[in-house]
Amino acid sequence: MAWMGTGDGERATGGEQFATTHWSVVLTAGEASTPHAREALEKLCRLYWYPLYAYVRRQGRGPEEAEDLTQEFFTRLIAKNYLSAVDRRKGKFRSFLLAALEHFLAKQWVRAHAQKRGGRQVFVSFDDEDVETRYQLEKADELTPEKIYDRRWALTLLQQALARLEAECADDSRRALFEQLKPLLSGEDSEASYADIAARVGTTPGAVKVAMHRLRQRYGELLRAEVGHTVARPEEVDDEIRHLLAALSG
Repeated sequence: MAWMGTGDGERATGGEQFATTHWSVVLTAGEASTPHAREALEKLCRLYWYPLYAYVRRQGRGPEEAEDLTQEFFTRLIAKNYLSAVDRRKGKFRSFLLAALEHFLAKQWVRAHAQKRGGRQVFVSFDDEDVETRYQLEKADELTPEKIYDRRWALTLLQQALARLEAECADDSRRALFEQLKPLLSGEDSEASYADIAARVGTTPGAVKVAMHRLRQRYGELLRAEVGHTVARPEEVDDEIRHLLAALSG
């Protein structure tokens, strides 16, 4: 997709600046032994708990069991140095996290399931949205647990990038046009014309076209930055983007 762009987006995930991304902090901290690394890991986990919940549910486990298992997994991952149980050479946080979950489910699920509901300390809070309601909105297709995990991961990255873009356009002079163009960026509405949008916000179709080009370019840069937080090296960003786009289209 051309809107993913390069330029500033590459600078945002390159060199010294890239070295400070969340997953890089975790990997270089020696099994997440520092407060900085733990904070970075918690931040990543808060963003990506739902793909893991969906993975566990797609394996056939019920809602309550899936929530307990996912929460217990995060408890162990963050609080009990569960990082040491998996191959830390895996460069992508997506791959690492799934490998860690699979290890946990294979070795620890009986113990986790026996844990009384509500009797453990919560290290990664689920958001206000009911997770099972969200899961029930998933398409009733033949996606494997691995495929639904990758798809939800990709959508989470896109949502994060879009939220950052929306925050950048929060001032009065840009908000109205952004709200009109947002459905086009997220793929929700392909019917709206630049002329219609221009009429609604009181500008010209040419100005809308230019604004859309800039928003797509910035959206691509922000997506690259979000992906950069989940890989260990800048050269992995493009490969990860290709993988996640394939997950969305597959």
